[in-house]
Amino acid sequence: MRRLRPRGHACLVRCLLVDDNGAFIETARLLLAGEGVVVAGTASSIAEALRQASALRPDVVLVDIALGDENGFELARRLAGSGTGAGPAVIMISTRAGADFTDMVADCRAAGFLAKDQLSAAAIQRILGRA
Repeated sequence: MRRLRPRGHACLVRCLLVDDNGAFIETARLLLAGEGVVVAGTASSIAEALRQASALRPDVVLVDIALGDENGFELARRLAGSGTGAGPAVIMISTRAGADFTDMVADCRAAGFLAKDQLSAAAIQRILGRA
């Protein structure tokens, strides 16, 4: 079976979207798909995200900083693993300003931070150094 891509867009990246807000996940999935990003999977917890990341091998994982009772920075550290660069890039996301999290984003070895209202394929590409 062939994967369908949005007309006029090449697949820019495959991502895993990790957020405990179902409405945000659906909105983000539609937005990103329209811009050529394949949302290969979604998760709402650290355990689910680790399983999905292992199974799907996405290029990038978009991780909400606040995952209900869990901490997105912990997930980012676990995805970064040994720091060999073999895993997916991690971009932290939040409704709060990035300046609130600058040191924590650097400490967890995430590629960067994106405010949820700035989420786009172009923003992801910029953080990944592909723009």
